[in-house]
Amino acid sequence: MSLSKNEQADLYHSNQVLVVIPALNEADHIEQCLRSLIDDDPFMARVKIVVADGGSTDGTQEIVAQFTRHHSDLHLVDNPQRLQSAGINIAVTQYAAPQHRLLIRCDAHAIYPVNYVRNIVSAFERHPEAASVATVMDAKGSSCFQHASAWVVDTPLGSGGSAHRGGSKSGWVDHAHHAGFRLDWFQRIGGYDPEFSHNEDAEYDHRLGLAGGRVWLEADIRLDYQMRPTPGRLFRQYWTYGRGRAKTVLKHSMRPRLRQIIPVINFALIADCLIFGIFWKPLLIWPGIYLGALIAVSCVGAIKMRSPCGVWAGVVLGILHNAWAAGFIWEAITTQIGSKRKAIG
Repeated sequence: MSLSKNEQADLYHSNQVLVVIPALNEADHIEQCLRSLIDDDPFMARVKIVVADGGSTDGTQEIVAQFTRHHSDLHLVDNPQRLQSAGINIAVTQYAAPQHRLLIRCDAHAIYPVNYVRNIVSAFERHPEAASVATVMDAKGSSCFQHASAWVVDTPLGSGGSAHRGGSKSGWVDHAHHAGFRLDWFQRIGGYDPEFSHNEDAEYDHRLGLAGGRVWLEADIRLDYQMRPTPGRLFRQYWTYGRGRAKTVLKHSMRPRLRQIIPVINFALIADCLIFGIFWKPLLIWPGIYLGALIAVSCVGAIKMRSPCGVWAGVVLGILHNAWAAGFIWEAITTQIGSKRKAIG
């Protein structure tokens, strides 16, 4: 007789699970996050939860302190380095006990589905060979710009075919949205690189793969992800994503994937054509073709979404491609310059 998901999850005692939530000025979200994880789930009663706070000044720490009065296994730890990667490492170092077998990473600005932690534990039970379990993110939004962003980012044009972006199939992947880790694997490869402000998850997965670890994507566990509300904030987000990816590529002397190279090449071509097109007009053909493609995406978005909000789709796609590419190029150039200065010095 097969066991239900909940019965499988109960094979792991809840006191073998450590949940870590990195946070920095998350007063608007931390209470909802904690309640979504803790409330109405007896399994969580014995799960140790650690909020790694990077020096919040908006009342986040006070909200967490209030929760500790009702949940004895909820703890607050200082993260002087402020970065999420460093905060998770600190929490593991200070709070992981001999009985802990699994590490679950949660984000302070997220609201988690019922039995989230229990279901990740269950996924590990079904796949004992997995070093990590990842989940799928479904992009969401409330404004017109966010709706268009959510539609674009879950398409191959927006995500490059990343399996964890709105995917529907479970399976083995090289990288996906971080959810759960076998703690022995996490400690064996040294946890996250605390120097990474972004792309620390992909950098971790690369080292994990080199060490022989495998990542299972569980498509039945899904999270809603709120897109950035303005073009400027979306640009900054993808600029940092591009920088993080370049940092990973340079650190490990990796060969970027085709879906990562294409935006960089396209950005460089557009920039060169716009600069030198002043002297030779035919060079402006390529930027014109790209602009036409973005306009076409806006038209398709409006039709697919059955809303004029879809007109934002082309704008969003242009931001995703070019902010990411610009961040990648910037990081690559500045890193090389910094390396040469160190060599000279």
